Amino acid sequence: MTLPSRAGLDAVPAYRQGRSAPDGASKLSSNESPHTPLASVVDAVQRRLGGINRYPDMSAAALREALAARYGVDEALITVGAGSVELAAQLIHAVAGEGDEVMFAWRSFEAYPSLVRIAGATPVAVPLTAEHAHDLDAMLAAITPRTRAIFVCNPNNPTGTVVTAAELEEFVAAVPHDVLVVIDEAYVHFDRTDSYGAGIELFRRHPHVAVLHTFSKAYGLAGLRIGYAISPLEVAENQRKVAVPFGVTDLAQTAARASLDAEVELAARIDEVVAQRDRLHALLVEAGWPAVASQANFVWVPAGERTEELEALLREGGVIARAFPGEGVRISSGSEEDIDRVAATLVRAEAIA
Repeated sequence: MTLPSRAGLDAVPAYRQGRSAPDGASKLSSNESPHTPLASVVDAVQRRLGGINRYPDMSAAALREALAARYGVDEALITVGAGSVELAAQLIHAVAGEGDEVMFAWRSFEAYPSLVRIAGATPVAVPLTAEHAHDLDAMLAAITPRTRAIFVCNPNNPTGTVVTAAELEEFVAAVPHDVLVVIDEAYVHFDRTDSYGAGIELFRRHPHVAVLHTFSKAYGLAGLRIGYAISPLEVAENQRKVAVPFGVTDLAQTAARASLDAEVELAARIDEVVAQRDRLHALLVEAGWPAVASQANFVWVPAGERTEELEALLREGGVIARAFPGEGVRISSGSEEDIDRVAATLVRAEAIA
């Protein structure tokens, strides 16, 4: 007996999670926060454990109210999801379907093409520039009457490069207003350029912009899966139609609200991650690897044919990174101890060479 299978899924690879690390090794494969949760966040979650027999508030009203006050927007424009990846899926399903196109740079977040295909639309991948950044001119040239959405991952995953605020402004202004520009700012908290916060400002000035944020990275809530989008009203309403019912737990909503109240503490942690990221980049360059300067919480090494060599070198030194075969290695910024281990590994390799 042959069971039914949806046509087209052969072209959709299963999402590949960052490799886990054995005891004693540094797990720098998933862009997670190296810090354990804040005590205030843990306390807030623990106080809600007694109510997990009840369904969560599907609208996440309290969190949306807090975010609306934070950004000065109407609550109706805010949607929540199980991390920015689920929100990306909501946005794609909200605006695109069979015969439509959704554009993004490549390489960029590896889930984009799969999410587009799952929605029945056609992914359009526009190659990055030689400097591993978005080629905005090429993206504008690739717009067709079938284009429904364009994703700009800023800072970009896995390269860590950014589109400046001025470049974004010019790009968004040039995109037709019937095409949604999604600015995916999953890593915005680590950005130390003038592009920081550009997505929200563009949303305020343009009718065809949506912005994605997540609590997984800077806020350290990767295990609870929660993010939010700020979108035009008609898009936000459609997102709520396609969202998985009760997809964001009460515990995740509680942790997110508590995190918003602890941003001073979190800012110090973010500064540590940024400092170790810059140190990681310097170490790699000094060791002769072509690392790209990053504004995210990771560093990209476009090692090409030497990708397997670099991954193996790090693994032998107790560092688990994320390899993209034939392209490069992405190394997350970890604790000082984690980056010390990377430094020791690179020094040993130089000594052997």
